[in-house]
Amino acid sequence: MADSLHIVCPHCDAVNRVAAARLPDQPVCGKCAQALFTALPTDVSSARFDKHVARNDIPVVVDFWAAWCGPCRMMAPAYAQAAGRLEPRVRLLKVDTEASQDLAARYGIRSIPTIALFHGGREIARQAGAMDANRLVAWVQQATRDS
Repeated sequence: MADSLHIVCPHCDAVNRVAAARLPDQPVCGKCAQALFTALPTDVSSARFDKHVARNDIPVVVDFWAAWCGPCRMMAPAYAQAAGRLEPRVRLLKVDTEASQDLAARYGIRSIPTIALFHGGREIARQAGAMDANRLVAWVQQATRDS
């Protein structure tokens, strides 16, 4: 891991430079002074998505979901639990495919929930279907190890 990493604030979207060794120390945003890691997934719209995926130096996991989707709603607590276990090494985002249909089309989301893993601004892994927290954490750890 690099000496310092760029981390996008989940609150104000400012890009922060954080020493890699300081990630576990609950760093705060230099612009808004809020925590850079909340142990919860961050809901992002189309307007915020690209910055979070492209500018975070840590892997970014994205849950493409919709409010009408039963499996999506069932998986939401497990996804939140996974965020608590994976941060600060990984950022978790949620994209509502109904509100951000352009993102669903751009990434060819055909079924939901679909979990996509991005690193360095590009998609490196994808998994369709609901997962429990343990399976999700294991999938992310395996995919980031393989990339």
